[in-house]
Amino acid sequence: MEEYEKATTVMCTVIGMDYANSLSYRACSLCERTLPDTLNALCKFCHNNTASSSSKRLFRVLVSIATDTKVLNVMCFDRAARVLFGCSADDFFHFSKLHPFAASNAAKILEGEMFRMTLSKPKNGNAQHLRAVSVVPLRSGFKPAIESLKEFYGVKPATS
Repeated sequence: MEEYEKATTVMCTVIGMDYANSLSYRACSLCERTLPDTLNALCKFCHNNTASSSSKRLFRVLVSIATDTKVLNVMCFDRAARVLFGCSADDFFHFSKLHPFAASNAAKILEGEMFRMTLSKPKNGNAQHLRAVSVVPLRSGFKPAIESLKEFYGVKPATS
């Protein structure tokens, strides 16, 4: 990780995604700190009573990428993962409840896609993986995973 002391931009291909672990976590809607998965928990940091309406899900996705010189595992948090998935973590969570294999299918859809990623060293000293702080698709016809999943499962777009 020494070479990633400063933010570094790489061209890469997604070669895998860890979908066995949850792709998202609950966070307080006020301070965005991690919450336990139990509903109505009190946020330890801002003391917000996190009834279901005052909490949200944020992405935390471990992705394996290949650059021209190495293979890396990088963590994509909410802003970066939204580019890959094309929706909020809440939306993907609810979609996955209706379609149990959505996470594994999303991994298959994203495998082989090429991106320009800006990687940085984690600020948390306990963290193991580089962070993807920016993700830009390189293929002009790129479709986020949720669009391909909706086509695959025959889900019609919502009408307003």
